[in-house]
Amino acid sequence: MKTIVLVDDSATLLLSVSNILTKAGYQVEKFSNAQDALKGFGTGIKTDLLITDLNMPGMNGIEFIKEVRKLPQYRFMPILFQTTESQQAKRAEAKAAGASGWLVKPVTATDLLNTIKLVMR
Repeated sequence: MKTIVLVDDSATLLLSVSNILTKAGYQVEKFSNAQDALKGFGTGIKTDLLITDLNMPGMNGIEFIKEVRKLPQYRFMPILFQTTESQQAKRAEAKAAGASGWLVKPVTATDLLNTIKLVMR
């Protein structure tokens, strides 16, 4: 079973996306902020994909991706970036930080699962 780590400061979003992923057969680890998630990555949690929010208090998604990419075991793990912002500049910044793909909220279950299939070959 593949494991997906979700990081978002919205409890509602964590719950809804987690439900979609669980029903699709994925195991889900949830964190409500980047700092806690980074601690999890620091302990070597097993994950096949990271989905993170952009706008979070403390550390934003781009800073978080840069930190995760510094950890050797997660250098090539797919990372999806989820945000309400659709500006091209933010996409470019996220890609430069190491994001594999981009989801604009609100994302449909179909779009979410199709995108995951694409990046987790």
